[in-house]
Amino acid sequence: MPLNDQQRARLEKLRELRQQGIDPYPARSHRQLTAAQAHAVFTEREPHLGGQPDPEPVTLAGRVVSVRDMGRTVFSHIRDGSGAIQLFLRREFVGDDQLAWFKRYVDLNDFVEADGHLFRTRTGEVSLEVHALRLLSKALNPPPDKWHGLTDVETRYRQRYVDLMANPDTRQIFVTRARVIRAIRQYLDERGFLEVETPTLQPIYGGAAARPFTTYYHALDQTFYLRISDELYLKRLLVGGYERVYEICKDFRNEGIDARHNPEFTMLEFYAAYADYHDIMQMCEELIVFAAREALGTLTFQWGDTVIDLTPPWARMSLREALLRFTGIDFLEVTDQPTLYARARALGADVEPTTVWPRILDELLKTFVRPRLVQPTFIYDYPVALSPLAKRKPEDPRLVERFQLFVGGLELANAYTELNDPLDQLYRFLEQARDRAQGDEEAMPIDEDFINALMYGMPPTGGFGLGIDRLVMLFTNRPTIREVILFPQLRTKPQPLGLAEDLQPYLELVPGFQESVSTGSASPEGEAG
Repeated sequence: MPLNDQQRARLEKLRELRQQGIDPYPARSHRQLTAAQAHAVFTEREPHLGGQPDPEPVTLAGRVVSVRDMGRTVFSHIRDGSGAIQLFLRREFVGDDQLAWFKRYVDLNDFVEADGHLFRTRTGEVSLEVHALRLLSKALNPPPDKWHGLTDVETRYRQRYVDLMANPDTRQIFVTRARVIRAIRQYLDERGFLEVETPTLQPIYGGAAARPFTTYYHALDQTFYLRISDELYLKRLLVGGYERVYEICKDFRNEGIDARHNPEFTMLEFYAAYADYHDIMQMCEELIVFAAREALGTLTFQWGDTVIDLTPPWARMSLREALLRFTGIDFLEVTDQPTLYARARALGADVEPTTVWPRILDELLKTFVRPRLVQPTFIYDYPVALSPLAKRKPEDPRLVERFQLFVGGLELANAYTELNDPLDQLYRFLEQARDRAQGDEEAMPIDEDFINALMYGMPPTGGFGLGIDRLVMLFTNRPTIREVILFPQLRTKPQPLGLAEDLQPYLELVPGFQESVSTGSASPEGEAG
């Protein structure tokens, strides 16, 4: 894609600035106040100024987002991370040369630094009466159309930096995300949990039903996997003596991309010794309520056409009850694969004849139950075959002590009373191996080292996993997970931007480039001489 006229015009201005001995990318800034601080400082001092500019000089800096040329005067707004403030450039204050220089060389998107005095204009806007101005960074790309912003969805995801620059709503999403994560840490830290780190590259993946990404570790001459979960490593830590641990980590699952799934995503997992899934259910409710209050300041918020209310207590329903209500199927009665498959297909479920029994049940839950769970609802007590890491219910060994949390039709959290019987765990792994042999690519492999860890003894434990991305989707009313991930995965475009070739004629503007060429350390083609 060749350079457009605006890009070429800015490159020529860059050339002229270099010829004038001006560095368009200086290494230092001397900003004293942010825009928000400048507003606050002037508001505090204004009652004592008698309508005059503040005599105390200040230096502000930011991106130029507007320019209005009035002849002898220029009004310009700059924006930094805290907000925007107006610059007031008048010939009497900056002189003819500086004003003309600004009009010629400063464009939208440039970063500038200005010295001057704060005052309030006749229209009531706090502004900086500029006495000197310097360029901090010359932007070679113009901003998106100021009236329409950046609206193309694919460009927003591929060039998130432009999305953030052009769309304040996008910036707010990730402010909210940071507040959510901070609140989660605060909640857990205050309750005696230790934040830990576990391996991203693992020789045996496990802790969830998913297909992994595979890589090759040349130094060890061994295949490794990007983790699909950190569960089995965190539980090893409880064997080792820690009682409360958590990790906020990136997990990777080699699956499709849709509104709720991204192959790289962020999970919270925590484990508490001497707790069961009833205790964890209570903590889950408290944690999300705390995060909502800290990040949003409210427990009610919009989700599509619905208002979600997180006010406790939340609804609770067994999986058996939920499936009976929404599908008419009792999974404790329909225990063979052919019958369950036939019933599921009759309801319209998207399953294949070779789909194993637990996957069919999971598809029924996703298709017919989850979309109906709008207000926060715990679904609990799952069949053993669907939960290979959870502890059986003492009163009914066909079921395990597990719950999932659904809000707004999203699955947000998954939790168990953790299985700590090494023989039962081995049996479950062997059952998973049987499912894998029958074609279930997401079944877990046998992790003998984890069995060995359990043989040393793990206390009764409650474990919990929360999808951070989906929680942020919910809190920010975003229907797709890509909206809440700064840099989501996208298919690589078949043709690159072509900037490497188009910008090469301008590499002579780089300081020291000519000297590098003459000594043979660089060439106009960017290759070694």
